[in-house]
Amino acid sequence: MRRILHFLILLGSSYVISPYGPHQRAQMTGDILLGGLFPIHFGVASKDQDLAARPQSIQCVRFNFRGFRWLQAMIFAIEEINNSSTLLPNITLGYRIFDTCNTVSKALQATLSFVAQNKIDSLNLDEFCNCTDHIPSTIAVVGAAGSAVSTAVANLLGLFYIPQISYASSSRLLSNKNQYKSFMRTIPTDDYQATAMADIIEYFQWNWVIAVASDDDYGRPGIEKFEKEMEERDICIHLNELISQYFEDHEIQALVDRIENSTAKVIVVFASGPDVEPLIKEMVRRNITDRIWLASEAWASSSLIAKPEYLDVVAGTIGFALKAGRIPGFREFLQQVQPRKDSHNEFVREFWEETFNCYLEDSPMLKESGSTSLRPLCTGEEDITSVETPYLDYTHLRIAYNVYVAVYSIAQALQDILTCTPGHGLFANNSCADIKKMEAWQVLKQLRHLNYTSSMGEKMNFDENADMAANYTIINWHRSGEHGTVVFKEVGYYNVQAKRGAKLIIDRTKILWNGYSSEVRQTVLSRIQFYILQVPFSNCSEDCEPGTRKGIIDSMPTCCFECKECSDGEYSNHRDASVCTKCPNNSWSNGNHTFCFLKEIEFLSWTEPFGIALTICAVLGVVLTTFVMGVFVKFRNTPIVKATNRELSYVLLFSLICCFSSSLIFIGEPQDWTCRLRQPAFGISFVLCISCILVKTNRVLLVFEAKIPTSLHRKWWGLNLQFLLVFLCTFVQVMICVVWLYNAPPSSYMNHDIDEIIFITCNEGSVMALGFLIGYTCLLAAICFFFAFKSRKLPENFTEAKFITFSMLIFFIVWISFIPAYFSTYGKFVSAVEVIAILASSFGMLACIFFNKVYIILFKPSRNTIEEVRCSTAAHAFKVAAKATLKHHTASRKKSSSNADSSASTPSSSVSLKTNGNDCDLTPGKHLPRVSFGSGTVTLSLSFEESRRSSLM
Repeated sequence: MRRILHFLILLGSSYVISPYGPHQRAQMTGDILLGGLFPIHFGVASKDQDLAARPQSIQCVRFNFRGFRWLQAMIFAIEEINNSSTLLPNITLGYRIFDTCNTVSKALQATLSFVAQNKIDSLNLDEFCNCTDHIPSTIAVVGAAGSAVSTAVANLLGLFYIPQISYASSSRLLSNKNQYKSFMRTIPTDDYQATAMADIIEYFQWNWVIAVASDDDYGRPGIEKFEKEMEERDICIHLNELISQYFEDHEIQALVDRIENSTAKVIVVFASGPDVEPLIKEMVRRNITDRIWLASEAWASSSLIAKPEYLDVVAGTIGFALKAGRIPGFREFLQQVQPRKDSHNEFVREFWEETFNCYLEDSPMLKESGSTSLRPLCTGEEDITSVETPYLDYTHLRIAYNVYVAVYSIAQALQDILTCTPGHGLFANNSCADIKKMEAWQVLKQLRHLNYTSSMGEKMNFDENADMAANYTIINWHRSGEHGTVVFKEVGYYNVQAKRGAKLIIDRTKILWNGYSSEVRQTVLSRIQFYILQVPFSNCSEDCEPGTRKGIIDSMPTCCFECKECSDGEYSNHRDASVCTKCPNNSWSNGNHTFCFLKEIEFLSWTEPFGIALTICAVLGVVLTTFVMGVFVKFRNTPIVKATNRELSYVLLFSLICCFSSSLIFIGEPQDWTCRLRQPAFGISFVLCISCILVKTNRVLLVFEAKIPTSLHRKWWGLNLQFLLVFLCTFVQVMICVVWLYNAPPSSYMNHDIDEIIFITCNEGSVMALGFLIGYTCLLAAICFFFAFKSRKLPENFTEAKFITFSMLIFFIVWISFIPAYFSTYGKFVSAVEVIAILASSFGMLACIFFNKVYIILFKPSRNTIEEVRCSTAAHAFKVAAKATLKHHTASRKKSSSNADSSASTPSSSVSLKTNGNDCDLTPGKHLPRVSFGSGTVTLSLSFEESRRSSLM
């Protein structure tokens, strides 16, 4: 074990003393040493190691000007602190900064030098190497940039509790303090960025996107969080792909094939610039320009992608950038860089050669190539401000400002240790650390409790996950009109601390989807207005128009749908509705199902033609009945009125007036009181009417059918008893109504069953009660019909029983037809059917029973005499007597049938009625009997003559 440790320490020491271990560094000694890890190169050269010889160190390729600017920000901050008289006075900060080449292996090589020296100091292993009084321990490390690189570095630094403050690693996995104990950062976690991306997609109402992520610890967790956010918003991801800068050409081409064939127009990319570049190159080669890019912070302002030759594909990109900061004096510091002045920074030489496309005299590259044919020599005195380079793009200092904050946070933690008062420290027994013998874990403890105000007045502190909260600026890639370069235009911001729904602020008028900047607007104004106002479409299906809803398509994601028209009674008044809203009960949808209109309220109104006609008929019935009653009252002493039992006739006419009047209650808007009144009024009126008819008919029948009218008959059918019977029959109906109204009273209600109409009708409360009411009425009518039919040939009241029979027949026809009509109609027609039934049956009884009598009284007064009544009665008596005689004669013949000489007797009868000198004779054998009236007396004479044949003859 000690041998392995010895080998590790020697390996780390060798990197320290090597002039280029690994290859290049920026280094300056000091009392306290800070480490730095920056991506000075975008990657490493792809080289297959066959292990036939000792493996060579991998060469870093493609100089990163922005990464070099970040390194310069760290050096600037350290120099500014060293020159400060208030912050860490009499203490000099040194640094050792290495190039990670945006690769884990290179970053770990550099990290070993930090760890090895710290391990030597902590274990006191000077016996293994002579390295004391040489380089102090690295008490903190600033870096790295990529999340995948920082993850590997954090695992190693965390073993020795060396604080690491990253300026650009945003992976949410790094917030796990159980695994990454010493990791801290000045950039917000990707959890916020993934949520912000989902918010933007929801803001522009896209639901069909492509997700692309780098295949590392930055892209995978970021896109995983993004997927969860999309699921919560019901937004679909059509393709979910991983990319890497080390993909083979055929892998990139296959990925672009899938993207090109996708109907999704929005591509969300969680990756760094080097990983995205191969994808962009292939899309530029194919000229795929109809996509909208949503860029994560790692490449939203990358100089690798923001090139004029790529703008046809990436112009209009919406990206997330960190909040820009201000570093006073940093601009001048960047402009003062020169190879000869910055000997402590070995990266300056390569920077100079890449900037001016030349070679310095002592360049290692020149020695290797042995030729100057490709590039000219440099003097090292060139004017850096005369060239356009991303290194001098200090208008929006984002990552560089985070580096600046990270260095100052370490310096402030050291200042807190320096100024610590014993008894108020953070360590055991509230003790303070000794800055001269300070160890890395003590600096880490102090950093976790850091809380200070920066020179710009901002509050700086780390939360429980060692993250520093920050906000995002939303940028849009515009095309410069002069040089065709990329301009990062701020179009909004995302406030992490704001409430949900108020975090995202975007000025849509500033977004140019085609990427043209403001300089070109005047020349192509109409085109620019289109791109400002028209948001690109990226949905699986076209938006559904108002009046339709989204319908599910089998085996397709929920974002793919077909538009289905809303059902009747439902509506949708906005585009892309998920469901149709049901109209309120008092409304109905229009023909296009885009809104609801109030239903028409209908009932059997007084003002509609049908209601007016029924009202006229009811009033006419009341008038006619009243007229008949007036005629009967005026001619009350005439024989025809007396013969009809005028008292019962008055009651009957009154009941008919009630029947006609009850029909009016069915007309008009139903109210609770009208609903409770109309059926009982109709039922009681009809029962009263039919009871009177029943008593009249039965009285006539009993009188004429009685052989010998006795005093008992006359007493039994006295007037008082007749009224009593009418009262008892009506009382039964009254009791039915009382029970009905008590247990289940009718009430008005609105019937919404019909689509576009609300019928205000009466809920009868109990259909059974209504059946009893009508059934009892029909039962009395049936009994009345039976007696009327039986007495149809009686002479009383000029064949009144025949007309009663007809009236009851009409009554049955009406009400038998009413039952199916009542249950097959709806709304106001239910009331209309019942009104028609009431009026028809009432008019039938009025016409059949009284119109003939009124006609005789008014137009045939000669028939309204006592003689006519007596003659009619006598004729009926004669017929009855004749029938009795014939019956007796038939029986006598049967008894004497044995006598051969007997002869049949021929009956003869004569009726002589004398009154006032008029005679009425009835003689058998004649077609019409002859009736003679004597003065004041009535004589009835019946004689039978039988022709006998002598048995002797």
